[in-house]
Amino acid sequence: MNLNIDLSFYTDLFTDANTYIPSLDAAPCTASSPINKYVIVVIYATVFLLNILGNSLVILVICYNKLKRSSTDIYLLNLALADLLFSATLPFWATYKVSEWVFGITTCKIISILQEVNFYSGILLLACISVDRYLAIVHATEFFTKKRHWVKFITISIWIVSFGLSIPTIWFKDVFVSPKGGIVCHENLEENTETWMIDIRIGRHLMGFFIPLLVMLFCYGFVIKTLYQTKNSQKHRAMKVILAVFFVFLICWLPYNITVIVDSLMRTKRIKETCSLRNRLDTALYVTEVFGYTHSCINPILYAFVGHKFRHSFLTILANKGVINKERLSSYGRSLSVMSSSAHTSTTI
Repeated sequence: MNLNIDLSFYTDLFTDANTYIPSLDAAPCTASSPINKYVIVVIYATVFLLNILGNSLVILVICYNKLKRSSTDIYLLNLALADLLFSATLPFWATYKVSEWVFGITTCKIISILQEVNFYSGILLLACISVDRYLAIVHATEFFTKKRHWVKFITISIWIVSFGLSIPTIWFKDVFVSPKGGIVCHENLEENTETWMIDIRIGRHLMGFFIPLLVMLFCYGFVIKTLYQTKNSQKHRAMKVILAVFFVFLICWLPYNITVIVDSLMRTKRIKETCSLRNRLDTALYVTEVFGYTHSCINPILYAFVGHKFRHSFLTILANKGVINKERLSSYGRSLSVMSSSAHTSTTI
């Protein structure tokens, strides 16, 4: 087997823990980046700023409304924390895009861990939110509100599972010189470990995306059906928020995960690999990865800013601090009282 293959395109192009695993027997295809690297840096910088601002406000509002905090709010709080952790990786990857890895092996592993944990915890928390909304709207149960320790146990378990699932990939993360001489932060695979890592990669995306997706389809399907059968305008507004949340989640993550599965099937020889197909697939991985990254800064908009109750909670904070006049809260009061008819309703959605 020829081990002197030019892998520089792959190692330079896909540099995070969630994407491309270079194949030792891949065809030595030549391709260029589908997007200018400086455009990617601008996108990463924008996502970083929106992520910090949006998720910080979500954390502020949820923490301020401690007495009214529901199980959904606890999941939202952890989701915001996960997205904030992810935002810490973007400056490093942005720098990496325009040059080479200059931060050392320890930083390489730490940043990769943060990325992996965000990938798992974020999607699992979204699935938990869908289950919580299903129980609250379809079955009108207050079980998780009365049993707060169960919610805490679930969130702690999600963080532990997310970290545990990240260990195999991080184990092989290394800093080394690519064939063209540039220093890269990537999985350093040997021939006898590549197949095993690809199998783990497939399992990771099945467990970390497609299974939670099925849960969300089931839960939101019944939620939408229940809300559609009512004539309450506030519930119809909630249905629009849920639809926006679900479809934006699909737009951001479904193309990337499908592309990763196709790439993995190609590497296990279930799909015949050619230079043309490889280049198109690499382009798809590059572009869909950017879409996935943007989801972290969209979450506050979908789960909080669109929600009437979040706006009311945020204005309440500003009014209590003397930033705005308290009379501005009156326009939100009537809707808030309608939406707060049940104790287990989220304070932000």
